[in-house]
Amino acid sequence: MIVGDLKPLAEIVAAVREYKQVLVLGCGSCVTVCLSGGEREAEQLSYELSQIRHYQGAPPKFEVSSILRQCERDLVLEYQKLPAGTEAVLSLACGAGVQTLADAFEPLPVIPALNTTFLGASDKPGIWTEKCKGCGDCILLHTGGICPIARCAKSLFNGPCGGSKGGYCEVGEGIPCAWAQIVARLKRMDKMSYYEEIRVPKDWRPGGATGPRKRVRIGLGDG
Repeated sequence: MIVGDLKPLAEIVAAVREYKQVLVLGCGSCVTVCLSGGEREAEQLSYELSQIRHYQGAPPKFEVSSILRQCERDLVLEYQKLPAGTEAVLSLACGAGVQTLADAFEPLPVIPALNTTFLGASDKPGIWTEKCKGCGDCILLHTGGICPIARCAKSLFNGPCGGSKGGYCEVGEGIPCAWAQIVARLKRMDKMSYYEEIRVPKDWRPGGATGPRKRVRIGLGDG
């Protein structure tokens, strides 16, 4: 799941204050789950932005809407209607959603209300942890289902550094060493042979090293 955090309110106010009418648009997917960009959050942000104390003159007029996924251009064009008089859209989606809206509604300004932070999962209620970097060449089979690229502070690929001590990372207090976790799990799985394998250097091209990535759907057996 893509995780995002609301930008500082002052930054959002500075971005919207030049417009007379703004559509605050929530996204019903990832950012709804992590409680930062859904319809409820759009309503809350609209209410706060409407307060006159944030402006020297009159605040903009804010309309609120939400769509299931802002990152699907066809869905946006088919179902998201812009209220008459809309001068800008304030998007509570991830960066992909913001860019999709900007393409769909060009030349209307689309303003990001969130900072997209990471691909993560909910380990406990209300807590999300980074799990994946989207490297394009998944190695989780060989690392016991723990990603060293995302969960090691140095993204080390072949084992722990010399700073790991007592199962914790040297970069900060209480941060688990991903490689200590990997080795412990592989031992429990009786799969230490994976750790001992000598693997060729990782091909980083699928991870974006050759530019923006694109996926074209193919069927099984199509190559």
